[in-house]
Amino acid sequence: MYVSPEDMLANSGNAAWMLIAASLVLLMTPGLAFFYGGMSQQKTVLNMMMMSFGAMAVVSIIYFLWGWSMSYGTQDIGGVFANPFEFFGLKDSITDADGAYIAGAWGYANVIDVAFQVTFAIITVALISGSIAGRVKYGTWLAFAGIWVTLAYFPLAHMVWGGGLLSGSENGLAAKIFGTTDDGDGGLVANVAPIDFAGGTVVHINAGIAGLVLAIIIGKRAGFGKIAYRPHNLPFVMLGAALLWFGWFGFNAGSAFAADGIAGLAWVNTTAATAAAIAGWLITERIRDGHATSLGAASGIVAGLVAITPAAGSLTPVGSMILGVIAGVLSALAVGLKFKFGYDDSLDVVGVHLVAGLWGTIAIGFLGSETGLFYGGDYKQLVVQIVIALSALIFTGIITAVIAFALKPLGWRVSDEDEANGIDEAEHAETAYDFA
Repeated sequence: MYVSPEDMLANSGNAAWMLIAASLVLLMTPGLAFFYGGMSQQKTVLNMMMMSFGAMAVVSIIYFLWGWSMSYGTQDIGGVFANPFEFFGLKDSITDADGAYIAGAWGYANVIDVAFQVTFAIITVALISGSIAGRVKYGTWLAFAGIWVTLAYFPLAHMVWGGGLLSGSENGLAAKIFGTTDDGDGGLVANVAPIDFAGGTVVHINAGIAGLVLAIIIGKRAGFGKIAYRPHNLPFVMLGAALLWFGWFGFNAGSAFAADGIAGLAWVNTTAATAAAIAGWLITERIRDGHATSLGAASGIVAGLVAITPAAGSLTPVGSMILGVIAGVLSALAVGLKFKFGYDDSLDVVGVHLVAGLWGTIAIGFLGSETGLFYGGDYKQLVVQIVIALSALIFTGIITAVIAFALKPLGWRVSDEDEANGIDEAEHAETAYDFA
């Protein structure tokens, strides 16, 4: 199927919006670099930012070679991933034999969907880097990024969004639990379909559990529990949070795949949840510590954005506020768990992305405006949401552990001396700030 000139004209507004949305999501990764960089020590800020930029390079190349095919190819393999060679190098994904642009699922050129989806893969990998800040060899990180996106991200994207085991397809887990119904086109779909509007499982649970596993396997920084690791540049953190919030409108509203009312609802819900999460985090800080901090406000922004990601198209604005304020409280409390349990999640990937991602995914079963328990629905949506969240946790946790151990011969850790003196100088022969 190709895109006719008439279809091009009819869908030009949606196509334009999706290209803008893709650009907004791409901006999130440099925004994350500022966010993580500001939270890092002065002697590690460049390395932290380079981990994000490295992810942009590695993941983009791999995605265009086999990532799109593994995620959204038509040749399903066990409901886990699609044939990586079907659309290798984007063959048969851009134009047909006559040079006409191939139509995507939403009526505009398929290559626009490719552009949008690669940005999700990039930011997911970059998110993981915050859990291992300040102690990891850059080359090993890049190797991990390429292997992990192939073995964890692409399969989970296929399972959730590509018709695999965690989707609403007739062969998915939801269909096996609560049965199927006719889709009106001669096929079958799950009676109760999982909901992940923009990436609660695929992005945030995925990155969050990967960060936890890596932090445990790689080990703690030399001074963990003894040294107060303070952000070296809070304005960077605030700038990064602002860029993330701005880019997240492409992330969530763009996941409507059209410039329509659902995109508008996602935009409003994203703002409502994020504003409420800031309040939830700051109130928690005020009660617990006596102060409401700029770091708390920035972190609350991210917690709210994470929580609303899977639910942006399924909640009301009021429901989004409830979701957001709880996400802010939960994440503010969860960032302290690393000290209780002894894992060095340097920049709180677990406390924010894993915790808020789990909450946002499961909370749809309570707050979904059509199927949630608080809106007259039954227990089934909640069960399905819990199943897909736990499935994502288990799958990615195992895959990440295997990759982390497999890369040990390369060496994960920089030397004790390099860690003490600064990983920027050791790994990149640069420093962020020169003082006379």
